Amino acid sequence: MITEKDIEHIAGLADIGISNDEVPEFTHQLNAILEYLGILDTVEDESTPASGTANVFREDEPRPSLPQEAVLANAGSTEDGFIKAPRVM
Repeated sequence: MITEKDIEHIAGLADIGISNDEVPEFTHQLNAILEYLGILDTVEDESTPASGTANVFREDEPRPSLPQEAVLANAGSTEDGFIKAPRVM
């Protein structure tokens, strides 16, 4: 549950001006949103596992990469075997 102190802290982090009169209203609204999202957590869908998490990423399989010379041949500028990029400042 979000408290009024939490709302004041969040407002400070977001650098938005909330008056003391608005804090209770925002507290009520944010708690209502979080309560609604809690209801959504109870919904089960056929496409999601009933419990736990599922790994949707492929397994890592080592593969040979391009040789350094081939990579550097495509670079606009190189230095000491590396791709040279413009300084960012």
